[in-house]
Amino acid sequence: MAGIWYARTMRHPDPTLLAIAALAMASPALARERQPAVQVSTTRLDQAILAIGRQTGTSIGLRDQRLAGMRVHALSGNLSAHQALVRLLRGTGARIRQTGPGTFLIEAAPKPVRPMTTVRQRLSPAPVQPAREIIVTATKRAIPLSDYDGSATIISGDSLNFADSARGTDAILTKSASLSSTHLGPGRNKLFIRGIADSSFTGPTQSTVGEYWGDMRITYSAPDPDLRLYDVKRVEVLQGPQGTLYGAGALGGIVRIVPRPPDLDHSGGQGWTGASFTQHGAPGGDGGAIVNLPIVEDRLAVRAVGYAGIDGGYIDDPLRGKHDVNQVRTVGGRASLRFDPVPDWSITLEGTFQHIRGRDAQYADRDGDGLSRASGLAQPYRNDYASGSITISGEIGSAQLTSTTGIVDQYLTERFDATTTLNGEALKTPHLSFAALALSAYDESQRIHLVNSETRLSHSNDDGSGWVVGINGMTAISRVHRNVTDDSRVAPLAGIRNRVDEVTLYAQASAAPFDGLLITGGGRLTWTRLSGQAQDIQPVFALRIDPDAQASRTETRALPSFGLHYRLVQGMSVFARYAEGYRPGGLALHRDYVQRFRGDRVGTWEAGMRWQGGDHAPFDISASIALTRWDDIQADIINGLGFPATANIGNGRVHSLGVAASWRPVSGLTVGGALYLNDSKVTIPDPLLMSVLITDISRSSTLPNVADVSGTTHIEYSRAMGNGRTLQVSGYGRYMGKSVLGVGPGLSQPQGNYFDTGVDIRFGTQRWGVSASLTNLFDSRGNRFALGSPFQVRDGDQITPLRPRTLRIGTDISF
Repeated sequence: MAGIWYARTMRHPDPTLLAIAALAMASPALARERQPAVQVSTTRLDQAILAIGRQTGTSIGLRDQRLAGMRVHALSGNLSAHQALVRLLRGTGARIRQTGPGTFLIEAAPKPVRPMTTVRQRLSPAPVQPAREIIVTATKRAIPLSDYDGSATIISGDSLNFADSARGTDAILTKSASLSSTHLGPGRNKLFIRGIADSSFTGPTQSTVGEYWGDMRITYSAPDPDLRLYDVKRVEVLQGPQGTLYGAGALGGIVRIVPRPPDLDHSGGQGWTGASFTQHGAPGGDGGAIVNLPIVEDRLAVRAVGYAGIDGGYIDDPLRGKHDVNQVRTVGGRASLRFDPVPDWSITLEGTFQHIRGRDAQYADRDGDGLSRASGLAQPYRNDYASGSITISGEIGSAQLTSTTGIVDQYLTERFDATTTLNGEALKTPHLSFAALALSAYDESQRIHLVNSETRLSHSNDDGSGWVVGINGMTAISRVHRNVTDDSRVAPLAGIRNRVDEVTLYAQASAAPFDGLLITGGGRLTWTRLSGQAQDIQPVFALRIDPDAQASRTETRALPSFGLHYRLVQGMSVFARYAEGYRPGGLALHRDYVQRFRGDRVGTWEAGMRWQGGDHAPFDISASIALTRWDDIQADIINGLGFPATANIGNGRVHSLGVAASWRPVSGLTVGGALYLNDSKVTIPDPLLMSVLITDISRSSTLPNVADVSGTTHIEYSRAMGNGRTLQVSGYGRYMGKSVLGVGPGLSQPQGNYFDTGVDIRFGTQRWGVSASLTNLFDSRGNRFALGSPFQVRDGDQITPLRPRTLRIGTDISF
C-alpha cells in the first residue's frame, strides 16, 4: 500500500508530502541493509526508485521534482538499497542522503559526488524483519515469490545465527519440512526433497538433489559436503524436479546457498567463538572470523571467512573401552575477490575449502541406553572439499548476462566394520576377547572431480514475464576404490572409474497475456556421453557378468516444463506446474564385479496456492499437492553378501501434500510452521533384480528414507532493550515421521518417528553480543538413521540417535 500511495503522489507531487512520505514509509530499524536481487530496466528516475524501494523493502523520497523525469540506465544484481542508488545516480548530477534506517532521500547536488566514507558495517545476523517482497533467484532470472509457479522455501541469512551456521545442513533441515537427510555423519550424508529418495547408501549414483553454491554446482556423485553456513546471504530450497534449468541430478529439487558477496563500499569484520557442552558426552567448541575490505572504492573488494569447530562425541564403545568415540573436527574457509571494472559489470573470483574428520561412526546399538555400541574396531571417515570459481555478470541492453565456471574436488574415505562372528550376539558379549573374532574392515575411498561452466542471458519485466536462455558444459569424473583388511592383510576389490561429459542448451520464458496471469514454458536438450572402466583387479574378472560394461555410450535427453500462475486478488495466487528431471546411468559395483545401471527419470504434476498478507494482513500461507512418476529408479542397496551395490529397482510413484504458514501477531514476533505428508511405492519391481543381485523388491515396497509425515515449527522474537541493546529469541521444533532404511529383504529396518527441538537467545548491540543455544531440549534419543555398517545391518540392531541435549555459550564482536 505504501508503494501505491507513493506512486499516486508522483502524479500530483507536493514537496511537503514527499518529505513526509520518506518518514511514513520507513521500515522498522534495520540492523543492516539487505542485499536482495535488484532488477531495474532503463526508465525514468521516479519509476526506478519506486522499483528499488519495492525490491529492497526501503523508502526512497525525491525532493527535487526536476529530477523525476531524468532517464537512468538499467540496473541488475544482488545489491543493498544504498549500493543500488549509488550505481543508479552515478554521473547524473544527483546524490543520495540516508535520513534514517532504511530511508533515503534523493536530491540535486552541485556536482556529481562519489561517497568515499568508509562505514563500519555489522556482519552478524540482524533482527529478522518481514520482507515486503521475497525474490527467488534460483529461477535464474530473479522472480518474486508471489509470481513463482512452484513451491519454494527461502531462508534469510539474517535468520542463521552462529550456532545455526556451525550445524551446516542440519540448520537447513530444521527450517524446511520438505528437506530430509540420511545421518551417517557430517560430510557423508545424502539429501532428499519431498519424498524423492533413492537409498541410504552413497554409491556411484548421482544425488536426487542438486546442490549449488551461488551459481556453481558443488556435488555430483558425492555426498553432501555439508559446507558451514557462515556469512551466508540466503538459502533457497526449490521443490520438485528442476531439470529444465539445472539438468541432471535435480529430481527432487535443488538447495542453493548464496554467500554474501564482497562489499565495495564498506569495510568491516566480525569474530565469534563458542563453547558447547553435550550431556552424556564430551565438550566442543567453534570459532572464526569474517573480514570485508574494499581495496579500490566502488571498484575492488575482498571478503574472507575462516572457521573451525569440534563436535564432541557422545557414543561409547564398552567392548573397546572407549568413550565419546564419535568426535568430529571441521576446518574451513573461503575467500572472494570482486572487481567492477565498469558500471553494471562485475567479476568475482571465489575459492572454498573444508576438511571434516570423523573419529568414529555415529551409530549405537538399538538395545541398551541408545548411546553405546559394541564394535570390533574404529570406523573413521573424512571428507575433503575444495572448489574455485569465476563469475562474470553484467548488462547487455536490458538483459542480464551471467557466466560461471567452477572446479570442484572432493575426497571421501570411509571405514566400515565388516567383522564376522560365530553368531550375531558375539559382539554384545562383554567378556568376549578380540581373539575370538575374525576382525575385518571394509575401506572405501571416492574421489570426485567436477568441472562445470554455464553462460546464460536473462530478462525480467515488472509484470513477472521474462525469459532466460543458456548453455552448459560439464565433466564429472569419479573414482571408487575398495578393499577388505583382515588380520593385517589387505585384499583389493573391484573398483570403478565413471566419467560423464554433458553439453546442454536450455530456455524458459514467461508471458503475461493479461494482468494477473503468467504462462511459463521451457525445455532442456542434453547430450551426455557415459564412459567407465574397472580398476584394481583384472578386467576379465571384474567384467565377467557384463563384458560390455566398459563400452562408452551416449544419451540424448529432452526435458520439458510448463506452468501457470494466476493472481486471484492482491496477495493471493494459484499455480500449476509440470516438470521433469533425470540422472544418467553408469557403472556400479556388485560384490567383486562391475555392471551397468540405467539412467532414471521423474515427471511431476504440482498444483498449489499462496497467500502473502503483506503489512496489513500479517500472515502468509501456502499449500501444494504433487504427483510424481519415477521410472527406472536408481538405488544403492545391500546385495546378498552384505556389500553396498547399485541397481535399477523398478518404477515407482510419490504423492506429496505440503502446507506452510507464518503469522506476525505483533511487531517483532513471527510464528510459523510447515507440514508435509508423503506416500511412496515401488509399483513395478525390476524383474532381473532377484536373479542378478540375490535380492527381491516386492510390489508396493515403500521407498527408503521417505518419512510419511514431517513437520517444523518456529518462533522468532526481537525486542529493543534500550541503549542500542536488543534481545533476540528463536526456537524450533521438527518432527520426522516413520520411514525404512532401504528396499528388499533385511533392509526394512524402521527409523524416524522422533521430535527434535532447539532454542537460541542473543543479547547485545550491533557491535557485540552474547548468546546461548540449547538443542534437543528433552534429551531425546530417537533414531534418525538405522545404519552404521552395511555388513551388520541385517541384524536390525543399529540406530543413530539424536545428539543429546547440548548447550552452546557464545560471543561475537564486530569491528
